[in-house]
Amino acid sequence: MSANGFVPSCDSKEMPAINKSTEGCEEYNTVPLNGSQIQPNGKCSSSIITSNAGDDVSIPLVVGDERLAPAQDLWSTASDKAVKLRMETSGPGSEPSMTIHQMFKATVEKYGDFPALREKRNGMWVTLTFKEYYQNSRAAAKSFLKLGLKRFHGVGILGFNSPEWFIADVGCILAGGLATGIYTTNSPEACQYVAENCEANVLVVENHKQLIKILQIRDQLPHLKAIVQYKGDLEQKLADVFTWAEFMKMGKDVPDAELDAVIDSLKSNQCCTLIYTSGTTGNPKGVMLSHDNITWTASAAGAMTRQRMGGEAVVSYLPLSHVAAQMSDMWICMRFAATTNFAEPDALKGSLGNTLKEVRPTSFLGVPRVWEKMQEAMKAVGAKSSMMKKKIGDWAKGVGLTSSYSAMNGDSSVPWGFTMANNLVYKNVRKALGLDRCRACFTGAAPITKDTLEYFMSLYIPIFELYGMSESSGPHTLSWIQDYRIMSCGKVMIGCKTKLDKEDADGNGEICFWGRHVFMGYLNMLEKTEEALDAEGWLHSGDLGKHDNNGFLYITGRIKEIIITAGGENIPPVPTEDAIKEEVSIISNAMLVGDKKKFLSMLLTLKCNVDENGEPTDELTPLAVEFCRQHGVTASKVSEIINKKEPAIYKGIQEGMDRVNARATSNAQRVQKWTILSRDFSVSGGELGPTMKLKRPVVTKMYQDEINKFYGE
Repeated sequence: MSANGFVPSCDSKEMPAINKSTEGCEEYNTVPLNGSQIQPNGKCSSSIITSNAGDDVSIPLVVGDERLAPAQDLWSTASDKAVKLRMETSGPGSEPSMTIHQMFKATVEKYGDFPALREKRNGMWVTLTFKEYYQNSRAAAKSFLKLGLKRFHGVGILGFNSPEWFIADVGCILAGGLATGIYTTNSPEACQYVAENCEANVLVVENHKQLIKILQIRDQLPHLKAIVQYKGDLEQKLADVFTWAEFMKMGKDVPDAELDAVIDSLKSNQCCTLIYTSGTTGNPKGVMLSHDNITWTASAAGAMTRQRMGGEAVVSYLPLSHVAAQMSDMWICMRFAATTNFAEPDALKGSLGNTLKEVRPTSFLGVPRVWEKMQEAMKAVGAKSSMMKKKIGDWAKGVGLTSSYSAMNGDSSVPWGFTMANNLVYKNVRKALGLDRCRACFTGAAPITKDTLEYFMSLYIPIFELYGMSESSGPHTLSWIQDYRIMSCGKVMIGCKTKLDKEDADGNGEICFWGRHVFMGYLNMLEKTEEALDAEGWLHSGDLGKHDNNGFLYITGRIKEIIITAGGENIPPVPTEDAIKEEVSIISNAMLVGDKKKFLSMLLTLKCNVDENGEPTDELTPLAVEFCRQHGVTASKVSEIINKKEPAIYKGIQEGMDRVNARATSNAQRVQKWTILSRDFSVSGGELGPTMKLKRPVVTKMYQDEINKFYGE
């Protein structure tokens, strides 16, 4: 056992070779997709859309005994109560259910020696195989039992992505607890709420910084029995506070039979994980996910995206307390024996690019802000290129955009010059980004602009949109190679259904979900659960959307975000916000305001560099500086533009606003006033959530004075 408490299999600077195993999953039993509910032209035969992913898609199964506890209802708010599964009678959605342990064990038996978790220590990559990952998870489970973890009580995990995070999470589940991620940006008070709500017996923290938060609230957590710190040494010895190495040894005397008895008692329709919502409009809600929610969704999403058993590699850097990262980095990887490579803690502050180039993942999930930052960085490099390189780049981008649109529309032909453009530009860009082995790039968790999508399409890097929520265990719709449309979030996942509730004349309605991925309920929140799940068991997303004739789903707004003007007009803010960011390249963030007002206004921020802690600085980005130079302004700081109210910059923004207003469908949808804020939005500042999603209520409260000035209040 190493100083960190688990046994690595090898140290290497090189990425292990990706095994060329079966393209599909032939050694697993499969169920073919039943497309009978979709007409040949792809149109849905009713208002309910079922999967239209193609008849060659199937969900790989692990054959084993089905573990179900007796249940009468589709939902519950009690952590110890089982629920009925939304099981189909045949085809996708009818597969036998399984627990996390069954899924893990099946992978270990066939792929035990394959690399599972890779982390960089002292400049060297250290690997855990699936067999070692499983053994360490069992050891952690025994230690949790030793510490007195009670059934259906929480283990809160507070820290950056690492092997220890995964092992603590899986170990908690094997020991019968509720694995609970806590955002690293949470205040001590927010940590207290989550820990108290899930009745946490143990809290696992990354380092001294996170430990201090918990020590501040420890006396207010009656269920807490121990704290474990998984990185670094403890600065002082405290009662019931342990290092990771101490923790991993703690359960060595717990008999295997005792742990196995707990594992054998686990039921697939019982809760095993809690995902807490961001809590922008009130207290965070604990989304209860069952074993089946996780294992079935991992199988279905992996089948739809053609995961190759033992042949995939991902980079883990998004917050694991968010469902998207958990499903992508933990569960799909466990299900399909993929390798999870952990980024450095400062990934979003600059080191992610280096990790991508070292790992060269086979798929990559980035929230929109990550793709936007890549776009800005590449544009900044391009601005410094010679005139000849710029001309070649512009020509190649034109060819790439045409080729990407052709491929999207099912046309396999490419325009003249594609091969040359690929060799001169696209291949080099992919290699420079670390995406040269990447079969698919994904985005989700927040809206992405058409400008960003088309920019990457011009480099022949299509980005596939996903859509879902914590309450759907992650994905509900998926885009995939040769089955996507720009600005669409794809088609419903195999075995699931979509219903648009209260459709208007244009086909817009509230998006409702049905399937094995729909959550169990919110922990101890009856009223909120009944708001989310209707009497028939459909999950109401709160999002507005519509389908095209081919079953692709488009998000058109969010019910709670809709601005209703004093004149009674309903206006979704995102399209207008995206439009101004596309029109004016110096704009970083935009937020439309005007609820119950006579006209619309907008808060704007400028693109600026961030410091080593991820905090926005006063320094403009190279792209923003270039915008200034193009308008004859020498400013290099946000404050210089605001203090001088630089006429040329303000005029440039107003001209962009005028172009957006010219496309508005009515007078009420035009933006009448705007202002530039002195500081860009950020996670640390509170304006953005962990996945960079805009927290509108928070921004409204923070900048109420500026908003009042728009309306003379």
